[in-house]
Amino acid sequence: MTDSTLVLTAHPGDFVWRAAGAIALAGSRGRRVVIGCMSFGERGESASLWRKGYNLDQVKAVRRQEAEEAAKVLGAEIRFFDADDYPLVETPALLQGLIDLYREVQPAVVLTHAPADPYNGDHAFAHQIALKARILAQAPGVEGPGEVIGAPPVFCFEPHQPEQCGFVPNVLLDVTEVWERKREAMAVLAAQKHLHAYYTDLGKRRGLQAARNSGPNLGLPNETYGEAYMRIYPQVTRELS
Repeated sequence: MTDSTLVLTAHPGDFVWRAAGAIALAGSRGRRVVIGCMSFGERGESASLWRKGYNLDQVKAVRRQEAEEAAKVLGAEIRFFDADDYPLVETPALLQGLIDLYREVQPAVVLTHAPADPYNGDHAFAHQIALKARILAQAPGVEGPGEVIGAPPVFCFEPHQPEQCGFVPNVLLDVTEVWERKREAMAVLAAQKHLHAYYTDLGKRRGLQAARNSGPNLGLPNETYGEAYMRIYPQVTRELS
């Protein structure tokens, strides 16, 4: 298993709003970060472009360019599967592509969507297929390039309306040192400009919670910015701390 992070999202903006801090933080520490973007979010998350009269190919091109620029800001690689959205559905090509990506990257950590989102079925589907591909990528009998993967931990990033999604964060990540890079990446996403203020606010609130919960071990200041995650599999440790 390499020292790498794999981020699997339904749409291009998802990795910026929800996990840009984790991505930038990993990259700043020399980790390889690869983002697998299942669709371009062309139908469900590009309303401003459709209102301007763009056609489908033009919408995809804009969303792709935005995602590539944002990934560059964060120091990450990005791959696109163009599996359509609204609805995003499983196809043999998408599932095999994700299995292949797991085996190529050999991730030490996986970030993806939470298991439920009544406002956006694509997000819940992306969670399901991300876990399915992880399991299949571990099996020697499943076809795919390279070696099988181990059992990387999976962290779900925060949905837009966590209270409605059963999202209970059990990991608060301090992203203060890379917050300006997250803001720069958010600024790239002009097609979803209405979300900039919301996620800036959320970063402050999660940072305050992280500071309040850090105790004497970390002693984070009140100016902390944070991201919230929910861990899927148990953490294995030799000591509780």
